[in-house]
Amino acid sequence: MPTDQTRLPLSNRIDKVAPSATLAVDMKAKAMKAQGIDIIGFGVGEPNFATPEAIVEAAAAAVVNPANYKYSPTPGLPELRQAIASKTLRDSGYEVEPEQVVVTNGGKQAVYEAFQLIVNDGDEVIIPSPYWTSYPEMVKLAGGKPVEVFAGADVNYEPNLDDIEAARTDRTKAIIVTSPNNPTGAVWSERTIRDIAEWALDHNIWVISDEIYEHLTYDGVKTTHIGAAVPQIREQLIVLDGVAKTYAMPGWRVGWMVAPLAVAKAASKLQGHMTSNVNNIAQRAAIEAVSGPLDAVAMMRDAFNVRRLAIVAALNDINGVHCPMPEGAFYAFPNVEGLLNRPMGPNGTTFTTSAELAEALLEEGHVAAVPGEAFGAPGYMRFSYAVADEEITEGMRRFKEWAEA
Repeated sequence: MPTDQTRLPLSNRIDKVAPSATLAVDMKAKAMKAQGIDIIGFGVGEPNFATPEAIVEAAAAAVVNPANYKYSPTPGLPELRQAIASKTLRDSGYEVEPEQVVVTNGGKQAVYEAFQLIVNDGDEVIIPSPYWTSYPEMVKLAGGKPVEVFAGADVNYEPNLDDIEAARTDRTKAIIVTSPNNPTGAVWSERTIRDIAEWALDHNIWVISDEIYEHLTYDGVKTTHIGAAVPQIREQLIVLDGVAKTYAMPGWRVGWMVAPLAVAKAASKLQGHMTSNVNNIAQRAAIEAVSGPLDAVAMMRDAFNVRRLAIVAALNDINGVHCPMPEGAFYAFPNVEGLLNRPMGPNGTTFTTSAELAEALLEEGHVAAVPGEAFGAPGYMRFSYAVADEEITEGMRRFKEWAEA
């Protein structure tokens, strides 16, 4: 049998990086399902809707067009770069040139490339936490140092500029803005977004704005696009986005960055040595997605809203769980500290961390969620409500039954 050890050492770089916790939970849940165990999975942020029909039809037409069988420009099909530039004006409220757009293999590659382009060894990147699990690992891969600034449930997960400033040093190179936020579902106020932009301008700091959940907001709350709120920031702003969440296209692997021209050219150079062009069929589908109407998006958002209300009410009905109402994305992020250090589950086990709690909930309660440790927030758990309504009902029933056993 093969082992997980090698005779020769791996690089120090990869040894410093932790595996993706969200994918680890999903893999374990799928392995249990393969064994015949009925698992309710709230682990991965993956819409359970089919990709809208018009997008699929565009891909089907592309499959039979021989032009798509060839290599295409590394930074993306010109038609897609133009469509993304037009979409930026429509949705974000400001103009960019197609040459500022670089199409990537999913949004995750855009994040990775952004850090590779601006971070030198020893540079610091401020990451408001709770954060998406891959941010600090990608900073490390670029030779940088992630610096966390925490904001908890008591302030609806919105960072405070005083805390951000306290974390700044002469090595601070960039700050990440994620609103709507993964994992918390928080939508930061326009005031906070403006404050961060003006602070970054004052101190010559890059802003990396992950806007992949921009269309998923509720209760009349709107996403504040930092490039529109403070136009001066655009010269030191890298915007990251993709089709996965908005258009139910996680498996199509099309993302992009919008950046100053020099950054976009550098990204294309880097990508030329990594992956070259993105799959042409998926790019043709993405053109239809970003150019087409947002009717299907509105339908999915309405469905997510129903699930949001249901899961938050169910979580808050569990003794020891406190969950603020998320205003965006499709995640609930409850504080579960009230479940720790007390007998729990059918065996009356006491857990001291949310990581232990999440593992036992999966193994004993057959409910998969991601522990807060993965997001820089011990004592919390993330539940994706991008699942069927009946799964939310059954999953929350199991969680309550298990927690209060």
